Amino acid sequence: MAFSIAEMILLGLLADWLFRKLRMPGLLGMLLLGVLFGPYVLNWMEPGFLETSSDLRMIALVVILLRAGFELSREALNKVGLQALLLSFVPGIMEGSAIAFLGPLFLPLTHMESALLGFVITAVSPAVVVPMMIGFIERRMGAKKGIPTMVIAASSLDNVIAIVILSILLGFYVGTTQSLAMTVAGIPISMLTGIGTGLLIGWLLLKIFERFNPRATKRMLVVLGISILLMHLQQLLKGIVPFVALLAVMAMGFIILEKREHMAHEISSKLGKLWVFASIMLFTLVGAQVDVSLALDTGLAGLGLVACGLVARSAGVLLALIGSPLSRAERLFTMVSFWPKATVQAAMGAVPLAAMQAAGMPTAPGSIILAMAVMSIVFTAPLGAVAIKLVGERVLEPASETTHAALDALSESR
Repeated sequence: MAFSIAEMILLGLLADWLFRKLRMPGLLGMLLLGVLFGPYVLNWMEPGFLETSSDLRMIALVVILLRAGFELSREALNKVGLQALLLSFVPGIMEGSAIAFLGPLFLPLTHMESALLGFVITAVSPAVVVPMMIGFIERRMGAKKGIPTMVIAASSLDNVIAIVILSILLGFYVGTTQSLAMTVAGIPISMLTGIGTGLLIGWLLLKIFERFNPRATKRMLVVLGISILLMHLQQLLKGIVPFVALLAVMAMGFIILEKREHMAHEISSKLGKLWVFASIMLFTLVGAQVDVSLALDTGLAGLGLVACGLVARSAGVLLALIGSPLSRAERLFTMVSFWPKATVQAAMGAVPLAAMQAAGMPTAPGSIILAMAVMSIVFTAPLGAVAIKLVGERVLEPASETTHAALDALSESR
């Protein structure tokens, strides 16, 4: 495994540098590197490395969620609160519903099976979107209207809603759903328990840090360790208490930023250095999950259905932004920011297939859903990443010098 890690670090850095030189997102190079070296193409990754893939990807995702939390200032959230809430569910539900309706026209699936497909591939990828938004935030691009902050907050909630709806539909399909009311009620409860737990733990950590004053590196390691434990706690509480760990992780960063901005920036800076390694692991291993032959099996019909879903999602973004202060160009940027799929699809693509196998049902629909999940990654991750970079660089306005000074003064006053 050590050899594969070293190999991915060196080649990942090279791929990142090369794609940046080509004025394309570096993560795209790392994704393609993972596809090439993964088990479905050259198969040059060690089995032990692939066996730990889910854990490594989870740790990397925790790092990026923490960084997102440390960038979610209350002032920025106040600007975009309503739009972030609408963006968290309107585009995803419109995309999932469109695929549920159109699926039988493109693929040998029923409307119910198409609905399962829709909510597998509707979730936007925080692994692709959040690092790019943080890059804009660090350069204070779009800061005046809080656009990157809005996208970060909405994309995280989008994932929660998509996964919960998929669980409800899958339960109905295989006949295991016990109570629709309880399952639906689990959506807000899981969000509240996640956010509440994160805020409480973040506040307790803040008191401990103030009492013992550890170095920033140790603070970062404590926050990271607790975040990983929260992800494990979500698995332990599954089926007992609705709980969303990714919201808890982000809420920890938020409360520390709110109470001690200087401390939050120190921890975020350390996480930024760790992200260099974590990003290579995340994107290469997500790429390694992509079975290109499966994507090709769906053909043009599958590609057409994914494209129809993106059209519906884009319409949902524009609908959610009605009444917002964003210009047409800024709405276009927000729209393309909700295109990329990767993380959830790599993790959840095989779930319907496994549930059908466990229930003794025909598995052909599950195989099609898995192939379409792969197709959505292959098509939307590169397209979305490139579109975010190209549109963002042209549309997002850097904060003025006056705004810079005001932000710096606010930081110093805290």
